[in-house]
Amino acid sequence: MAARFTTLADLTAAHAAATPDRIAISFGDQRIGWAALHDRVLRAVAAFRGAGVRPGDRLGWLGLNHPDYIIVMAACFRLGAVLVAINARLVAREIAFILQDAGIGVLISESSFCAAAEDARSSAGVERIILIDAPHDGTPAFAHWIATWAPDDIGHQVDSEDVALQLYTSGTTGFPKGALLPHRALLGTIEKGRLTGEAWGEWDENDVCLVAMPLFHIGGTGWGLHAVEAGAAMVILPRPDVAGIIAAIANQRVTRMFIVPSVLAAVVQQLETTSADMTSLTELYYGASPIPLDILRRSITAFPNAGFIQCYGATETSGTVVYLPPHDHEPAGNDRMRGCGKAFPGNEIRIIDGAGTILPPGIVGEVAIKSVSNMIGYHRNPEATAKALQDGWYRTGDAGFLDADGYLTIHDRVKDMIISGGENVYPAEIESALHDHPDVVDCAVIGVPDARWGEAVKAIIVRRGDVTAEAIVAFARTRIAGYKVPKSVDFVETLPRNASGKILKKELRAPYWPEGGRLVG
Repeated sequence: MAARFTTLADLTAAHAAATPDRIAISFGDQRIGWAALHDRVLRAVAAFRGAGVRPGDRLGWLGLNHPDYIIVMAACFRLGAVLVAINARLVAREIAFILQDAGIGVLISESSFCAAAEDARSSAGVERIILIDAPHDGTPAFAHWIATWAPDDIGHQVDSEDVALQLYTSGTTGFPKGALLPHRALLGTIEKGRLTGEAWGEWDENDVCLVAMPLFHIGGTGWGLHAVEAGAAMVILPRPDVAGIIAAIANQRVTRMFIVPSVLAAVVQQLETTSADMTSLTELYYGASPIPLDILRRSITAFPNAGFIQCYGATETSGTVVYLPPHDHEPAGNDRMRGCGKAFPGNEIRIIDGAGTILPPGIVGEVAIKSVSNMIGYHRNPEATAKALQDGWYRTGDAGFLDADGYLTIHDRVKDMIISGGENVYPAEIESALHDHPDVVDCAVIGVPDARWGEAVKAIIVRRGDVTAEAIVAFARTRIAGYKVPKSVDFVETLPRNASGKILKKELRAPYWPEGGRLVG
């Protein structure tokens, strides 16, 4: 089956020509048709060119979900520029690192993040910040700024291997890495559902897609791109607000939704006490972890017409590579539901040992992925690129196994990554920040079970003096984003280490996890 597009540059143009008056975006009271959306994209192209943005330049976004993100992204595609979407939950020093590492000259932000953006700007060399809402200094907001420019329909000659997005992942060394995602990779992810030949994988212009998960993650941006490619309507929420999700589905007849299980659980809990019509939803995609059986059962009741599809992938694979289709979900549960599914057609999964030797079914090793949607590499980081990409295979750092039918189960994290509420949290980054506290002699960070978030961050500290847990948490809040801050702190006399000095985190986690627990997806 041939892809409908070879690059992302012409998506809005195609739908503006074919269905100019069909709704492209709903956002609050706003309704934007495809022709109007494409007009704004062309004006943004002109405005960015006027601001000196050229092919290959990095343009930053720092904000919550908003229609302007789609406009900025589509304009970058046409310009040949690279969009860098920055996690809005980061603190100023984390934002500054990304701005500087990416070399961002123009940043699109919003007033609620203005202080962090301005703090970061001074150390990162950003030339211009354009706010999407009312600026304090009287300069025009983004929408008014681009409206002053005539549409520029001259597109850059984009190649499928050109980088379209640069999304940062938290690094095990404490520094985030910018994954370089080309047009080829992003379109490859979009195409995967169709290649299954199953009805749930077919999108069209009649779909209504809820965009509630953060667009600064590949899960949010990739989901939005599915809708843009198909010409489907997007209902955009600033954040994954439970009441907002329910209202959007009921009032705008949403047909497709992507959500993380922790948010889904909150939505289902609300629906059990609130009357709302959820019958329009026909596909419910979820990712970041397997769905608890109790939540699946309750979700089936809440969304009676929805098929459930689990998604497993990474920023480095432009999103989903492995899927668990609706027919593998059963209210009674089954072995396949403990894992995350099988590779999409045309994608390959291997389980390898430390030497790269392929392991047989049932044996745990590192998960490696070969896919059309693999990244090109990490921005300005050849060493990390060489470790992650080997002979066309992306080494995920996840430990898992394949069964005899090719279904993948993730057993644990090679890199000890914590997944809390759908956010990837790396202990090394938190440990690095905590070690800056003068009363922290030694520390280790682990993930522990949490009923709401799946995993919560716990710090285990060898302290000097009588520093309190509250003081440690307050210190951490000044150094790292809120979702990375430890939810609990334990103090110990010493940390367990092996002969080479490595902290034995398996021992630290053992009291908190049942035998065979901590299965993540």
